[in-house]
Amino acid sequence: MTPPRAPLMPLDQALQTLLSQIEPLPGFQEVATFDADGRVLASDVVSGLQVPAFDNSSMDGYAVRCADISPSGEPLLVTQRIAAGHQGQPLQAGQAARIFTGAPVPPGADAIVMQEQVEVLTQAEQTWIRPTVQPGAGEWIRHSGEDIRQGETALKRGQKLGPAELGLAASLGLAHLRVMPRPRVALFSTGDELIMPGDVAPDEMPAGAIYNSNRFFLRALLHRFGCEVSDLGIVADRRDATLAALKTAADHHDLILTSGGVSVGEEDHVKPAVQSLGALALWQIGMKPGKPFAYGHINRATVPGAAHFVGLPGNPVSSYMTFLLLVRPLLLKLQGVDQLMPPCLKLPAHFDLPKADKRREFLRVRRNAQGGLDLFPNQSSGVLTSVVWGDGVVDNPAGHTIAQGDRVDFWPFSEWLA
Repeated sequence: MTPPRAPLMPLDQALQTLLSQIEPLPGFQEVATFDADGRVLASDVVSGLQVPAFDNSSMDGYAVRCADISPSGEPLLVTQRIAAGHQGQPLQAGQAARIFTGAPVPPGADAIVMQEQVEVLTQAEQTWIRPTVQPGAGEWIRHSGEDIRQGETALKRGQKLGPAELGLAASLGLAHLRVMPRPRVALFSTGDELIMPGDVAPDEMPAGAIYNSNRFFLRALLHRFGCEVSDLGIVADRRDATLAALKTAADHHDLILTSGGVSVGEEDHVKPAVQSLGALALWQIGMKPGKPFAYGHINRATVPGAAHFVGLPGNPVSSYMTFLLLVRPLLLKLQGVDQLMPPCLKLPAHFDLPKADKRREFLRVRRNAQGGLDLFPNQSSGVLTSVVWGDGVVDNPAGHTIAQGDRVDFWPFSEWLA
């Protein structure tokens, strides 16, 4: 009698187990702020100055003393002109200063009146203004330190740098930033059926052959998440070839990522090869699509330590989804990122799912003009069109049906890929 199969590990437990094995990569790199987009900060950025450094005008207009503006409308004499990058003279009683956006507010002034809110009077080569509003103290003045105060932590370790963060770093005078090392990832596919686009024309494809689509989106995803990728191509469905590829990759990489060959078929050599060179901590996950997922490590032959190993399913949607749900947080943790999972939204389903699945299911959906979610009609793990058509997935618990109008958990692809 065949012994009963062990129950599949729930996804949340698998993710917890996987992440417990991951430590951020040691060390750091110093890179130019211009080149730090997408990198992860290796240390806090503490401001060495006030931003802005001085009180300045946020409008083109006139610097005034509020006490000088009377209900009777007495005009103020314009005694100076202050442009950005120039320092004005102290403002005396009854005076105003023509000022432009970004220019320092002259001593004595306590408000800016917009140029549209004054009446300009000219007499004997002198200019006077009569404000048509009563400004409040501090109006249209950007005060020193209102953005960042000296000694304040402006950016935190583990923060992923984007355009706004780079601009903020530059406003502190930082031409270089200390960032985490990029994960070194070896990528290869297994399968004698795989052919690279361009090698064989579509009308000349041998029977049973398919183009290697996984290699393209996995490589793009790895680059998107800040990895240095060594593309080792397609490895033949032989145990000796698989062992050789894993041995070579382990010595020079932090992670080995494979696609295909982690199921239980006679031609699936990845699992036994990993077990002979290291160990497997995870194999087969209770999720759909994406059940044949493997995680473990490969011992290095020529240098101390081990490389992480992840084996993704061969079916393209399974491979894509397991990357987002499991490999993405692994890569982020290697780089010291604190926030590993994106926010989940609650949206109404505009479809029925009357048949529940035994596994937790990730349904490809798309938001519609009514604010609800439409379901792609073919949820097969081989239909990559569903990922292109959809803009996210519904996270549907095992054994759960869905009726029109039910509010469901929605994960946008845009958040996962950010």
